[in-house]
This record gives sequence, C-alpha cells and structure tokens, in this order.
Amino acid sequence: MAHFYLDEALTPPQVGERVSLSGSEARHAVTVSRQSAGESISVGNGAGLVVTGTIESAQPAELVLVVEEVSEHPRREPAIFLAQALAKGDRDELAVQAATELGVDGVIPWQASRSISRWEGAKVAKGRDRWTAIVREASKQSLRAWVPDVLDIATTRQLAAFASGARMLVLEPTAETALGSLDFDGRDLILVVGPEGGISPQEREVLENAGAESVRLGTEVLRTSTAGPAALGALNVLLGRW
Repeated sequence: MAHFYLDEALTPPQVGERVSLSGSEARHAVTVSRQSAGESISVGNGAGLVVTGTIESAQPAELVLVVEEVSEHPRREPAIFLAQALAKGDRDELAVQAATELGVDGVIPWQASRSISRWEGAKVAKGRDRWTAIVREASKQSLRAWVPDVLDIATTRQLAAFASGARMLVLEPTAETALGSLDFDGRDLILVVGPEGGISPQEREVLENAGAESVRLGTEVLRTSTAGPAALGALNVLLGRW
C-alpha cells in the first residue's frame, strides 16, 4: 500500500509527468517515512484528486515522482457530518480522529451547555486549527481522497439551524428509535453527540423542535469519544458504504 501525502495546490497532471512535493510533506516523507527513489507513493489535494507514481528523487526540501495513475473521486452522497460536543481532555479530538478514519464528510464543533471544555476568545481559532490538523493527518493515514470540512463552532441554536437542510440524528441512549431501524431518503445526515454529561433536556427540545430525531445505538451507554464513530460505522453499513 502506497504512502499518502497531501498537497492542496495539486492539479490534475498527465501520466508520465512529474509532480513535486515540498515543504513539511516532503520532509516527513523523506526523514520520517524514509521514502526513497523507486518507491511508490500517492499524493492528493484533499478534494478528490489522487495521483500515484514512483519516486524519482527524494530530498527533504523536495520529492519528485513520475505520475503513473491519476484518479478523481466524487464526494459520497449522502454526506455524513458529525456535530461533536466539546469534551474534556482529548476525548472530542479522539472522536474527530476516528470519525475521519471511518469516512465522515465534515465535523461541527458544538459548544454544548454541559461541555466542560470551552472555546472562548483566542481558543476559538486555536481549537478549530487543532481539529483541522487532526482531520488532515487522519485523512492521510486512512488514504482518503477527501479531507473532511471543519465548520465554525456552533451554539445549540446555531446547530439546530442545520436541521433545515439535512436530517439531524441526535444520539440519545434513552431514545425509543434505534439507529438501525431507520430508512434513509438521500438527505445529508448530521450525527449529534453530546459531552460527558449528556445532552440537556433543554438542548434536546431545541434540536427536536427544529426537526431533529433522537435515536439510540443499543443498550450500552458509550463515551462521547466512541459514540459518534460507532454510529458512523453503523451508517456505513446501512448506507452501503461498506
């Protein structure tokens, strides 16, 4: 399996042309992954384009490969977004990382009322940058043609507004409806996962009044770091992605 790197400025080349990889990606490929001439790697632009070829020269400042295959991958439909409540420690980050590896199409940081972690002031930009770095690295690890979008942090009312354009599924252990029993109509999906203390009744009311549906995964109560990825895995099967 070829190693995968990202160059957001990459445009479609012709087979036989040369593509250069520079900056931190080239340094990582050469000094960390020990890639060298003659080995095969893939480079993508994070927006569906993937180029695979054989390394012609490998220096920390620039890696050059000869293109052998060019492929363009459309976005999958329906798209699945994860609205992940901010959580203490690195639990929200673990959820975002795993969800990216499992194929999520975008993530929405959610400042829930019971979130212990708070993004305020300078932490707003820092937090989003951190999540953006996480989805980028997880996309490379999982050889994803599309890097998930990281949206702006949302309050509960801002999150509820997304329900007008997509089907919103709120993960709630006490819900009567099981995720596995749902039928799907092609609309984009938004999975909503609460923080460690769960989603407050007031928040559930706001979301449900906007059209969200509460669903459960099973009899177990999962951590905020595992609920979203578990639901995403189930949806991958239900939607025929797997």
